[in-house]
Amino acid sequence: MLNILFMGTPDFAKDSLEAVFNAGHNIIGVVTNPDKPKGRGMKMIFSAVKEFALEHNISVYQPLDLKNNAQFIEKIKSLSPDVICVVAYGKILPKEILDIPQYGCINVHASLLPKYRGAAPIQWAVLNGENVTGVTTMYMDEGMDTGDIILTKKVFIGEDETTGELWNRLSKLGGELLTGTIDKLENGEASRIPQGNDYTMAPMLSKEMAKINWKEKRTKEIKNLVRGLDPIMGAYTMYQDKKIKLWKVEIIENYEIEQEKYLPGQILIANDKEGLYIKTIDGIIKVIEIQGENAKRMNVCDFLRGNKLEVGSVLE
Repeated sequence: MLNILFMGTPDFAKDSLEAVFNAGHNIIGVVTNPDKPKGRGMKMIFSAVKEFALEHNISVYQPLDLKNNAQFIEKIKSLSPDVICVVAYGKILPKEILDIPQYGCINVHASLLPKYRGAAPIQWAVLNGENVTGVTTMYMDEGMDTGDIILTKKVFIGEDETTGELWNRLSKLGGELLTGTIDKLENGEASRIPQGNDYTMAPMLSKEMAKINWKEKRTKEIKNLVRGLDPIMGAYTMYQDKKIKLWKVEIIENYEIEQEKYLPGQILIANDKEGLYIKTIDGIIKVIEIQGENAKRMNVCDFLRGNKLEVGSVLE
């Protein structure tokens, strides 16, 4: 049985840790990011990975930094891990750590590499309107998600699926793929498939991209933005200097209007019976879920019972 050191932080990583634990593998320790203050009371919050580790009496290590951290590197060496499993840890591993385990460092990445290397592969797959994605396990090297591939598993993305929904599916799949990868390592059956240079990147998202550009984005792009930013930050638009978030929209087909009479972002219908219809540069979207400024996310008809949006107004 291999001695496994696990490195990860959010719930996506927790599902992989749980899968490895439930499969009966020997987890000798967990490395996760330091606790962070959160909320009005600034209470220190544990990562999802730390919570699971503590519940199952697994030793937890939380270094502030890995680079030039000789003390922590010596600690890892003293644990003598056969393999280090890394899932959404949040820090780059220096070569001194990559070289420690006999079987290398294995990463779970939520895309079909070499597509969508980087920090936000799930989000960008939805934002770009992809219909296929998946999970990859790979040997880590000093590059950004550039290591040799071990296993991949493909899944289809639903037309209305959000980043949050896809995140949950890939999170479970990542755990399954990681346990299968560990089994192959243990049995000497793990493959090494070089990625090549035909890759795309998935950088961190910015707050600026959340604002809907009615004048330039097509209907499908707006829908993908809305579902791609759910539940991370939400796509938004401005109405009378107030921010309104759109959480769920659908594209309206065969709606007969004289397109040239209306501006992109113009409100066509806004009432609590029919809902909210907005003109785009190439069609119409119907809003299903919405959130007013300093309010809760809700069904659009419930929103329109207490909030008046003027037909003919142009959203910004």
